[in-house]
Amino acid sequence: MKTRSSYYQLIPYIRQEWKTIAQALTCTLGFTVFWPIQAALAGQIAEFIGQGNIIALAKLSGILAVVFLLQKIMQYGQDSIMAKAALSVALELRKKIYSHLLRLNLSYFETAQTGDLTYRLTEDIDRIGEVVNKIFHDFTPCVLQLIVVLGYMIYLNWQLTLATFIVAPLMGILIGWFGEQMLKFSRRSQNQISNLSSLLTEVFSGIRLVQGFAAEEYQIQRFATEAESNRQAKYATEKLKAIQNPVVGFLYAISVMLLFLLGGWQISIGNLTSAKFVSYIAGVGLLIDPIAHITSNYNDFKQGEASVDRIFELMAIQPKVLENLDAEELPQVTGKVEYRNVTFAYPGNPPQPPPSTGGAKGSESLLLSGGVPVLQNMNLLVSPGEMIALVGPSGAGKTTLANLLPRFYDPQTGQIFIDGVDIKNVTLRSLRRQIGIVPQETILFSGTIAQNIAFGQADFEMEVVEAAAKIANADQFITQFSQGYQTWVGERGVNLSGGQRQRIAIARAVLLNPRILILDEATSALDSESEALVQEALERIMKDRTVFIIAHRLATVRRADRILVLEQGQILESGTHEELLQLGDRYARFYAKQFET
Repeated sequence: MKTRSSYYQLIPYIRQEWKTIAQALTCTLGFTVFWPIQAALAGQIAEFIGQGNIIALAKLSGILAVVFLLQKIMQYGQDSIMAKAALSVALELRKKIYSHLLRLNLSYFETAQTGDLTYRLTEDIDRIGEVVNKIFHDFTPCVLQLIVVLGYMIYLNWQLTLATFIVAPLMGILIGWFGEQMLKFSRRSQNQISNLSSLLTEVFSGIRLVQGFAAEEYQIQRFATEAESNRQAKYATEKLKAIQNPVVGFLYAISVMLLFLLGGWQISIGNLTSAKFVSYIAGVGLLIDPIAHITSNYNDFKQGEASVDRIFELMAIQPKVLENLDAEELPQVTGKVEYRNVTFAYPGNPPQPPPSTGGAKGSESLLLSGGVPVLQNMNLLVSPGEMIALVGPSGAGKTTLANLLPRFYDPQTGQIFIDGVDIKNVTLRSLRRQIGIVPQETILFSGTIAQNIAFGQADFEMEVVEAAAKIANADQFITQFSQGYQTWVGERGVNLSGGQRQRIAIARAVLLNPRILILDEATSALDSESEALVQEALERIMKDRTVFIIAHRLATVRRADRILVLEQGQILESGTHEELLQLGDRYARFYAKQFET
């Protein structure tokens, strides 16, 4: 059971804005001081009304108008300054969470729902900002107003004020119970909204597949189910609010009736004058609004607490690939790569039959933890400038072998070296800036073509971008656009062909000028003409670099200096294209099967 509010986690972010909050609270104090003054003036006005003293009434009315004006000026300062502080807290929290997410490992994003993350970074953080704002610009002034006005009421007649406290504990208990129920319903509602957002992101991203399989009705039904669940969760929250308002309002009405009875009794025994009772009733009237606001705010705070929990759930997730505290910059490398006794397993990897040859040392702990090694006791030495091709069936470990090099994952056992330096001892940025990756599925971001080529660089020279595009065979099609390199690329580059996107990806790698290059099925999804242009560009950028080529299509690996045949995490064959054909084993069978026609 949670012993303290989740809001304590916001203290470091609120503390950063303490100067602004202090200014807002100064205005709040000034705003609050005027409430008992208004109540006192109301009593005096009632007395002069009874006397028919118009001149005194005019003077008091003028004073009351000035008091109202000064109070509203203070209220403006309180609201505007506090809004600034609350928005700054939300901004800092949003930047912190976003920065944290970008440093999590690929394994997290392989299972996380994009729509849910988007909702947490937008709606949940906006709700937290609203709550912070309400705490200081609404809840705190209301509490201060209650304290000041109640103090004035005690001064006028302590017996009456004491009587009003009889109902207060019951109201407090009821409000607390409603708040806890509101927190429970809010968590359920926000989870349903996240699920709905995730579904929308998933469907809109894969709309081509949805329409291609005529699955519109299926997706409409899925959406209707999720939307109905969301409606039910929201309706449960609104019903709870609907019950709370009349219950609390009824108790308040009972307390007001009791107040009139006791007030009449106090006047009858001479403990209170009629004018003071009017002033007392004005004070009671000044309590109605803050009590209503506190009740409403308490519900909002409980709803916001669910958002706080969801946000700090993300902060609690720790990356599994971490830099050492004493990590150093990786100097310019020549491209020598060594895998030494590397064993790796994905969490919960399903069991596989043992390979036909060889064994996996050091994998017992992986087996005990439920993960079966994808790479088993891997040893590989790659010379600078050598082109290595990785071939084999799906699940053999080809992509995993390449993904370990930029430390997208860390092996459970073994070490990986670049130029004799253990990659765990260098900063991730300096490591990854020397490794270029051309993936099978090219990802482009909203922005210009030039910005996509110079991805990750805020400042770049157009001459360098154009030179990289020419090497990648991209300059010709880019210059045919009316805006050239300033042509806007739509989301995921949908307004470009597959070959054009791939050549932009190659230009991106060229601009990085890496010593090590990873080509992951870079031409597998292209037509013959596009493949020829991309292949020509690849041959240009592969010169004098250490290259890892991952390919199912063996026509793309013939020129490799060495071809490695992987099966179930082990290198079973190694040699040139001709040597492996002469060997007549796995590679020869793969080759014959692809080119048997």
